[in-house]
This record gives sequence, C-alpha cells and structure tokens, in this order.
Amino acid sequence: MAKCLSFTATRDWCYRYRFSNAGLRSSTTDLGDGTVMHAWAPKTHIQSKPTLVLVHGIGANAMWQWNDFISPLMSRFNVYVPDLLFFGESYTTRPERSEQFQAQCVMRVMEAHGVSVMSVVGISYGGFVGYSMAAQFKERVEKLVLCCAGVCLEEKDMDEGMFKVRSVDEAVSILLPQTPDKIRELMKTSFYKPTRGIPTCFLNDFIQVMCTEYREERKELIQALHKDRKLSDLPKITQPTRIIWGEHDLIFPLELGHRLKRHLGDNAELVIIKNAGHAINVEKPKELYKHLKSFLVDPLPPAKQGNYCNGRKTD
Repeated sequence: MAKCLSFTATRDWCYRYRFSNAGLRSSTTDLGDGTVMHAWAPKTHIQSKPTLVLVHGIGANAMWQWNDFISPLMSRFNVYVPDLLFFGESYTTRPERSEQFQAQCVMRVMEAHGVSVMSVVGISYGGFVGYSMAAQFKERVEKLVLCCAGVCLEEKDMDEGMFKVRSVDEAVSILLPQTPDKIRELMKTSFYKPTRGIPTCFLNDFIQVMCTEYREERKELIQALHKDRKLSDLPKITQPTRIIWGEHDLIFPLELGHRLKRHLGDNAELVIIKNAGHAINVEKPKELYKHLKSFLVDPLPPAKQGNYCNGRKTD
C-alpha cells in the first residue's frame, strides 16, 4: 500500500517556501569541532539595518515557531533564525548539553556570517540560550527579549510543587511526546485554549516527522536545564530586557516571570499577555509582535517603563 502524503512534511515545506519568499536563505555552517549549525539568514545583509536573532524553543524546528513573525520583522531588521543543536539540521558530536554551549554555537554562526552586534529574542528554551548569549557576550548583545523563559527556575522548585509535573522525566514525556495522547497533553499544557479534535493520524504523522530524531539528545538538553540550578548562580545581565509571559502559562508559571524581573531589577520590564498560555507565539502572535516592535523598534520613554499587562502597568 502506498504511503500517504505527510501533512507535517508538507507544512514544513510550506514554511520553508515562506521563509525563502520573505528574503531568507538556508545556510549550514560547519564549526569544525563536530558541530554543524543550520540557520536562516538574509539573502542580502543590509548594513543600514540592525540585526535580530530569533531563538526557538523545544518542539519543532525554528520555522514552525517563528513563521508568523518573519515578514513583518524582515522589513526592519536583518533577521537570523538558527536551528539550535538537535533541531532541524543542527547537531554536534560533542557531549555538551548546556544552554551556555548552545549560546556559544549561535554566536559562532553569527561570526561566520560577519555579524558582531545584535538583539536577541528567545522563546521558552530559546530564552535560556538568549540569556546566556547576553551574559557571555555583553558587548555583542544590545537588547534581549525573553518570552516565557524560566531562566530563574531552581532545582528545588520541582520538589516544592511549582510545576504541573512532578519530575523531569514526566516533563520530558510531555515535551518530547511519543504518542498522540502525550501530544494532546502537551497542547493542554501549552495553550490557554487548546485546539481539540485533531485526528490521531495527524498526531502520529507529526510524531514521526518531528519528534523521533535526536530524542535522547533533546532529553539531555532538558535535564541539563534543571540539574543543580540555583538562582544565586544566574548572572545579572546588563542589557535592556523585556520579559513577556502568558498569563496562564503552565509550563513555566508566571511567578518565574516576576522572579526574573526582581532578579534583573530596573534593567528589565515584565509584560503579561492575558488569556494566553505558554505558546504565546501561536496563541497571540499579533500581541507578541506588538510588544516586540515597541521594545526593539520604538521603545517607550524611560519614565513610562515598568510592568505591563496587555500594555497596562501591573505594579
């Protein structure tokens, strides 16, 4: 019996077409140490435009997570969209699994493209990587946006009941789903209003195309985030930072956003998007873009900065 057309592979091809049509090209960089990084880069880097790096989270490749934002951002920035290690076409034979190593690899890719200064937007796991980029490369990262990124979590938070899951292994089973039921659980956890009634055949197809390759390595990435993590070890970055969070985030609860704001002090502002869960890039793309633009392109005067909920100050 002939194999049916893959909905996931077809959608992936459509995203690839849209990225290319927006002015990006697929680029692979061999870093020379067993590490190969794939990224979407501008077909023409315009020197008069600032550079923006979009860093994806755990899940599908970068295209699936940033598709809605490429066209509007390309008009204002030289946009670079890397696939982190063990996503898309990026991989390494080295044993490192920390966000610090991911950050170093992204920076080496940017160096290969001749880019020295940039702003960074990271969502979820990508926020961990973006924060590390800002901490390690202070002179090269100008501004930082962190979207639902629990960088200030501590290992003890799991034991103290902050998260919906009770162990890292349980989190891995949801974040790296291998059955349709686990994808449905992931959707319930990630979205404030999850889509229901998706046929099982579509979910199985997504698992086969997006969730089987490098599963063990991705598991190790998640484990590395949690192990021995303490807020006291988290460096205080100095770049202007906007923290954006979904009001009903169940993966990284909103308290982590407030904790990060307290950690960074006046250098950061917290924006809360109402009626949204963890996947704010999917649930509220227009609102997220509005907050990206207002910070990266036309920031508020200093006197008006603070904490905001859908644009309104929260404290």
